[in-house]
Amino acid sequence: MIRPASPYRFVARVVAAAAVALSAAACSTGPGPSGSAPVAHAVPARLTHTLPDDPIRMLFPATGAETRWTQGMDVLRQQASRYAAASCARDAGISLPEQMPVAFIPFGDIPDLDFIDRHGFGQSAEVPAPAAGPLTARSGNPAANRSADPAAIRRCSGAGSAAARRTREAFAPLQEEWFRELASLRRDPATIRALGTLPGCLAGHGFHVRDEDAFFGLVDSRLLTADATDLPRVNRELGHAYASCMRPVEAVREPARLHLRTRFVDEHADQIRELRKTLVPSLRGAEEQYGLRLSFPAP
Repeated sequence: MIRPASPYRFVARVVAAAAVALSAAACSTGPGPSGSAPVAHAVPARLTHTLPDDPIRMLFPATGAETRWTQGMDVLRQQASRYAAASCARDAGISLPEQMPVAFIPFGDIPDLDFIDRHGFGQSAEVPAPAAGPLTARSGNPAANRSADPAAIRRCSGAGSAAARRTREAFAPLQEEWFRELASLRRDPATIRALGTLPGCLAGHGFHVRDEDAFFGLVDSRLLTADATDLPRVNRELGHAYASCMRPVEAVREPARLHLRTRFVDEHADQIRELRKTLVPSLRGAEEQYGLRLSFPAP
């Protein structure tokens, strides 16, 4: 899992590794599973900067398409954190430990089937670099050799964490409550019945697994072990099979999530009324402070 305490379920290292390999691999085609039509290489994803008509759709996503806005907000948080930490490190003349690249990470509990069908699991839109550029320790500064100073590293990492908290402190508790509400749908009998059809459908595409989690394990294995030239085909086959087989499941879950959100918004009317006024201005403030631009993946 990407983040054990979050709604994310796809493996970040797999997504990052596959994205690098996909970008380097030559275009390829090949026969799909079970004699289906040839599957082409993954189509590069693009970015959009268009906000939703109601910012609540960014905070409390109920459909796969809405999670793209939520992913963009999370990338803004990650970038603000990296910027603040790197700025601290530059001023202190130290180097920080390397981290995974900032990435748009999908939500497993609210799969974006249109995106997965088009791009597979190993590719998303490229996260834009901050307008101010990356911040590093000044070259030629003797203090830059203090890269192993634990106290300085902790201080700068703390500055990054504080910046991340500031980007979401106004809505984090309510958003976390929303995702706990969503988790209740896993026990819904209609959802359980719909998910019961998944293994048979995936078997028809050539993937024999017992359930959705086992399929994700197969995705991990296939993307990490596929030859670079064959990776685009493998990625598309996996994505197409999953999207096709999950559409009947989402036909059950998506209306349930939308109904749940309507009730959730009604129950938290005062807080949500305030967030509708303050969310976008606060995001614009973070953009300006850190030289960022709020961006969202698009099919």
